[in-house]
Amino acid sequence: MIGQAVALKSDVPFPPEVGDFYLPSIVPWGGLDSLWFTKITALVWVSTALILVFFLLAYRKPKLVPGKAQWIAESTYGFVRNNIAIEMLGARGVRFAPYLATLLLFIVFNNLWSIVPIAQISPNSHIAFPAFLALISYVLFNYVGIKKFGFRKYMRNSLIPPAPWFVLPILIPIEFFSTFLVRPFSLAVRLFANMFAGHMLLLVFTLGGFAMLQANTALAPISVLSWLMTIALTLLELLVIFLQAYVFTVLTASYIQGAVSEEH
Repeated sequence: MIGQAVALKSDVPFPPEVGDFYLPSIVPWGGLDSLWFTKITALVWVSTALILVFFLLAYRKPKLVPGKAQWIAESTYGFVRNNIAIEMLGARGVRFAPYLATLLLFIVFNNLWSIVPIAQISPNSHIAFPAFLALISYVLFNYVGIKKFGFRKYMRNSLIPPAPWFVLPILIPIEFFSTFLVRPFSLAVRLFANMFAGHMLLLVFTLGGFAMLQANTALAPISVLSWLMTIALTLLELLVIFLQAYVFTVLTASYIQGAVSEEH
């Protein structure tokens, strides 16, 4: 009812339709309002540029005793290398550390937009970006497994668990479904769902405060409570931003470890 009241005042269609979730294009193409360059695309490009510029500047003049920027860059990479790559993959994890560090930073920077004023949305709240990141990790762990064992042995290791022969007809389809379908799907959906849910919660409590303020004088004091909830949820979202990036990176390392391990 509150939303309908606000909608009537502002002549905004209520409830919103599916098309309302598609952001308008920033740059029209060929006279048409296409979706090829939206706010989401711009945020991804800015995130990528910020990561590149930061590391280029941090290592422009490396010193034995690092400055603040070099220390942050080295600490970030060292955390991923030592606590994720080497911790899960052993000495061979060093070769995957650059990818895992890039993955972690890319997700963190893009997630942070969800709590930045004016931007206020993470590119990862659109399924396309988490799906593409999951696809890259999926191709990587299958590639390294096939490269190490060969296609036939890798498939045998992945699909045939050490179990009695009479249960294999049941276990093999489960292993195939789990390894080749569930893993990329769960990687993408976990990141997308958390960032989308956080975006919607912040939106609901922020706009809900304005809606209560405009719809009814008696509800005006409650609008303050709604905005206080927005602040609390923003702090929670900050935790989710780093946690989801860490979980995505750790799971990717786990899948690589499973692909190159002799024991499945």
